Amino acid sequence: MSLTSAESVLRVEKGYADPEELAAITAVLMARAAAQPAAPARRGRDTAGWRRLERTPGFRAPHSWQG
Repeated sequence: MSLTSAESVLRVEKGYADPEELAAITAVLMARAAAQPAAPARRGRDTAGWRRLERTPGFRAPHSWQG
């Protein structure tokens, strides 16, 4: 990608930035844009999403936290 002198990718809103400062911020922005977020480790379910009724006791109190 070549830019003519009239074109600019970055614009300084206030103050003055040296070419070295512009190069540094450009390098940081390019590295940040190129960084790929780590894919989350895909884990299977640890427990079943359903309950086996034969393994639960026959009675649960109405005020129980399990119900």
